[in-house]
Amino acid sequence: MANLTANPADKERFICVYPVYINSKKTLAEGRRIPAEKAVENPSCGEIRDVLTAAGMNVYVENKMHPREWNRDVQFRGRVRVQLKQEDGSLCVNKFTSRKDIMFYVAEMIPKLKTRTQKSGAGESSSQQSDGGKKTKKKKK
Repeated sequence: MANLTANPADKERFICVYPVYINSKKTLAEGRRIPAEKAVENPSCGEIRDVLTAAGMNVYVENKMHPREWNRDVQFRGRVRVQLKQEDGSLCVNKFTSRKDIMFYVAEMIPKLKTRTQKSGAGESSSQQSDGGKKTKKKKK
């Protein structure tokens, strides 16, 4: 057993990143691990996975909950495991030397994701259209 855990390439040795760690809506007591001004609003496991996969990291998602997460909704579920080091102990990607490096990078990149940038733009245009629809209905009466 001791030999298994010594190998950094084993899935058990991958570091864990919960969305709570980089959620600007959470307090330090609720599990946030980076400064609020650098954190992201309600990140999801999928977004963390997408950002790290794009950065060339070996990543997989587990259906786990952070112990301090009281909300049991599906959007708050999940934990991302990231391979930080290779079998020989060298870093997989040189710019990520620690958990903190990965958390700061993910928090910086999530707002730049297409899903995030499209959501804000699409949300505004669809709300305008629905307002327009309501106005025409009032005129018909």
